[in-house]
Amino acid sequence: MNERSPKLAALILAAGYSSRMGRAKALLPFGGQTVLARVVRSFRQAGIDRIGVVTGHQAEQLEPLLHELEVGAIANPAYERGMFSSVQAGIAALPADVDACFLLPVDIPLVRPATIAALAATIAAQQAPITYPRFSGRRGHPPLIARSLFAEILAGQGDGGLRALLQTHQAADVDVLDEGVVLDMDTPEDYAQLAALALRRHLPTPAECEAILATRPTSDALRRHGRAVTAVARTIAGKLAARGVAIDLGLVLAASLLHDIAKGQPGHAEVGAALVEELGYPAVADVIRQHMSMSFDGSTTNEAAIVFLADKLVSGDRIVSLEERYAPSFERFRDRPEALQGATRRYQTACAILALVERKARAPIAKILADSGVRPLP
Repeated sequence: MNERSPKLAALILAAGYSSRMGRAKALLPFGGQTVLARVVRSFRQAGIDRIGVVTGHQAEQLEPLLHELEVGAIANPAYERGMFSSVQAGIAALPADVDACFLLPVDIPLVRPATIAALAATIAAQQAPITYPRFSGRRGHPPLIARSLFAEILAGQGDGGLRALLQTHQAADVDVLDEGVVLDMDTPEDYAQLAALALRRHLPTPAECEAILATRPTSDALRRHGRAVTAVARTIAGKLAARGVAIDLGLVLAASLLHDIAKGQPGHAEVGAALVEELGYPAVADVIRQHMSMSFDGSTTNEAAIVFLADKLVSGDRIVSLEERYAPSFERFRDRPEALQGATRRYQTACAILALVERKARAPIAKILADSGVRPLP
């Protein structure tokens, strides 16, 4: 690399038969747009403007969308030979000043823009010709391929595909908090799952929550507590939803898993909320911010109220009554009026939320939990 900023491009591979899907993956509806539009938007939001789409099978069906998205089509006349031929066609079409390119099959549509930006930020410093995003120890897409490999790829015969060729070279990994790098859709079942997930990308998945926690000095005991709180919160939210209460279950689960991410620090609720907001999840942060102290109007069972209550129904990883949960605090603070007042206020809030939950669910909390098989977690 020279002193100028590296010039990066992205190649989106959309030439295949989509035989297991039964229809063109790039044109499938996806979160209010098409799969291809979603992928293009992710690259653009990450600052990658040089984008080419490699087409082959059903290329004519893609043309109107490519025109609308203002991205160029790169025809692969040998698409029947498989994905390696599409990689070769794409790389052959790159301008001479491109220093590296992203390679992303169109059926991996949930990669976050922040992941692409993180990979791009490393290119100037990386000595390896390949850089992969890595999620929870698993390499994913899109790899970022340096120009030093272009000639070898173009000369390759495709034996073993691109993966076999890349495995002969040194690679670097960038750890990301993005499960999307390892999620693809080959079948209608895969598509249904990812299409549903596309509507919830403003929230971290459970696996992403676990990955976020792994970046923090959280103990095993704290992880068990979080999972127990999540089990209780999921059960309460599910019961309320069944009774017609509008609840964002994904928000409840994410906030429950992450609510104690900053436990041990002064003002851990606010500190944890700030950490999660910085990661790009403001709705989750708002619930975390309220899990220690919240204003409850007595009539609204929202996500914050559910997480607040679930947290108070768990001591360590044991499910307990509110009386059992607060008895030690009342004893410990009996000679500290200000602390006792705070504990009493939290207890009263939890009792008020619990009463409303039981009324709306038409069942006592013990039955709600027992019917769902919720038990203390190991």
